[in-house]
Amino acid sequence: MTVSLSAAGGQPSVQFDADLIRKLTQQGPRYTSYPTADRFTDGFRSGDYLQAVSNVRHAGARKPLSLYLHIPFCESLCYYCACNKIITKNHSKAEVYLSYLKREIGMQAELFSGMNHVEQLHFGGGTPTFLSDSQMGTLMDYLHRSFSFAPDADGEYSIEIDPRTVNADRIRSLRNQGFNRLSLGVQDFDEEVQKAVNRIQPEALTLDAIAAAREAGFRSISVDLIYGLPKQNVFSMARTLAKVIAADPDRISVYNYAHMPQLFKSQKLIVDDDLPTPEAKLDMLALCIEKLTQAGYIYIGMDHFAKPNDELAVAQRLGSLHRNFQGYSTHAEAEMVSCGVSAISAVGGTYSQNAKSLEHYYEHIERGQLPITRGVKLSMDDMLRRAVIQRLMCDFELSVRAIETNYPITFSRYFSGELEKLRELEVDGLIVLSDDWVTVTPKGRLLVRNICMVFDRYFGMGHPLKLERMRYSRTI
Repeated sequence: MTVSLSAAGGQPSVQFDADLIRKLTQQGPRYTSYPTADRFTDGFRSGDYLQAVSNVRHAGARKPLSLYLHIPFCESLCYYCACNKIITKNHSKAEVYLSYLKREIGMQAELFSGMNHVEQLHFGGGTPTFLSDSQMGTLMDYLHRSFSFAPDADGEYSIEIDPRTVNADRIRSLRNQGFNRLSLGVQDFDEEVQKAVNRIQPEALTLDAIAAAREAGFRSISVDLIYGLPKQNVFSMARTLAKVIAADPDRISVYNYAHMPQLFKSQKLIVDDDLPTPEAKLDMLALCIEKLTQAGYIYIGMDHFAKPNDELAVAQRLGSLHRNFQGYSTHAEAEMVSCGVSAISAVGGTYSQNAKSLEHYYEHIERGQLPITRGVKLSMDDMLRRAVIQRLMCDFELSVRAIETNYPITFSRYFSGELEKLRELEVDGLIVLSDDWVTVTPKGRLLVRNICMVFDRYFGMGHPLKLERMRYSRTI
């Protein structure tokens, strides 16, 4: 089955070719970073991060900051979840965590003194709204004392919420505390699907949260869906899509459920026989693309759709879209400073990840150290390949001349082996090659990860962290 779809306003189409997807889908990175997290090593520690910050300071140019805070707690377990989370109903644990989190924030604020202008903030989890209203207010006040934030009209300040943990008053309070973007998980409105994944979330709660966010003045509302969950089928997915489209969010993400119970214990609670077949998953994906595109949403890439006037769609048209650990972003130039257990920073040509357990996270901070336990310093080759992958993931095209202008290479010589592989993908219809451009075709957009893997020097090599290698999901 081949379906070609064009978005409203003459935007480029995305083409769903089921036969091509069956042929080419494979396990591969999502490229929220390059090198990918399986290339981080424990030889990179806080001293390396301090050197990276020093290099940024001495480089002269003052880039804005993007802050990420990880709140790991959830009251209940969603069986499908592969995030770093702690399941507890004991909210006193949050108070202890916040005391350490603020100490880490203080360390980072001191490091970035004089270059601490924040234009982007994201709270992820876990469930950030596990924190009480007063805890969140105290934390936001501390952040604003520690860093200089861009005005509300200019900055992007987002939070992930669980509609089961908030009401209209709490959503208004979040807006008053400084958040201007909100994302919420829906996954599926079907009650049988919700039971099968242990996430009982009445439809009215979700719709009320969206309405409250709009009334409170949030500038962007994003909804997350998942296809491939147990008990799902194309008919239940169609009903959920219709309701989500009617709610009119600014962005919609449609994620492919990757069933890997050998890695994520909670997924063992899912009944394998309840999972849809690969063919049914393809049908659901085709349906999502068709319905969302017909409703006027632009296919941004990977799992993301946005309205034509949304900042993501505008950034893509302007060639300024960026991709990082939170997905697609409009702040390509920002240094990303992340705080909290397992959080990953991207500063000065390095990636660094915090301790993954609360015990080790607390131990580092008790010693007055940043809780960094692994990371990587990018080589020139890493930065070159990262730039190539970024442009393909974000723009669906790559200017050969722009790469040659920014890096001391001749593209055809440096990437001669990669160009041979790209010609094979050109035969399959995924790309069009010329002397000056690599252009992803409409049918290649859904398989852009396959194209990017051609430029991944590490993919297919022996991996230092084999467990991380096994975490790769299928490209479709």
